[in-house]
This record gives sequence, structure tokens and C-alpha cells, in this order.
Amino acid sequence: MTMAMRFSPITLTPPSSLSKSSFYAKQIPISLPKPIHVAVSSSVTIMMSKKVEEIKEIRGKTNEEINEEVVDLKGELFMLRLQKAARNEFKQSEFRRMRKRVARLLTIKRERELEEGINKRLSRKLDREWRKSIVPRPPPSLVKLKEEEAAAEAKESA
Repeated sequence: MTMAMRFSPITLTPPSSLSKSSFYAKQIPISLPKPIHVAVSSSVTIMMSKKVEEIKEIRGKTNEEINEEVVDLKGELFMLRLQKAARNEFKQSEFRRMRKRVARLLTIKRERELEEGINKRLSRKLDREWRKSIVPRPPPSLVKLKEEEAAAEAKESA
């Protein structure tokens, strides 16, 4: 039940303008669709992406607020890693969201340093000093969890 297939041999001759390569392909003309022009009225509201809104919000913060948020987010990431190690339920997408948020915060902080004329070496030195000055504190999610537990205990005892 085998069917005999016929192949017609294709002979390609290399154009003289091309290099002497072992492969010469046949060019196929491609026709692209014509662009459609749509008139947009002035009453249409264009929504910004969440990332653009988030960056605008970050740019409105001071460097101290940015540093505080970085510390909080890194504490949250630590709590997520603990939950993962303990095999508790958690949202896997939170890892990426928090890491990207930290990266955006640090990027904007570095942009400000560049505007002030702080070079890379001094920036690293200031960053090391800042890290040494951080006072360890529980992340906001842990504080909230403890408050909820305390409220539940108070409700039970009452």
C-alpha cells in the first residue's frame, strides 16, 4: 500500500551577485496587507498600563520611602520562601510580582543617583552603608497576621 511519490527536481542557479555559498534559496514575494487608518475621536479615554501607572507612583516617592518599601518587599519575599519551604499554600505569581517591583524601585533610585552625578563606585558604597543601617523588622504580612490572631483570641476570651 505504498504510494509512489514523484518529486520534480528543482535546479537553482546561483546568481553572480551572491557569495559562493552551498545553499541558494528561492525568493518568494510577500504581499503585506495595507494598513488601516482609524480616526480616533477626542472623547476616547486611553488607559495606561499598570506598569506605567506603577512607575509614575514610584517616581512620586522620596528615596527614604523607596528604601522602606524595598525593605518591606524583601521581607515579604522571605516570608514567601518560608511558606514555599514549609509547603504551605501561597501564590507563586507573588514571587515574580515582588521581584519586579523591587527592581523597579531600585532602578528609579539609581536613575536619581545618576541625575545627582553619583558614580557607580560611590553608589555601591552608599548602598552598603544603607544595608548596614537597616533595622530588622517583621514584614507587613506577618504583622497583619499577628494582629488578626490577637483579635481572634480577644474575641474568643470575651
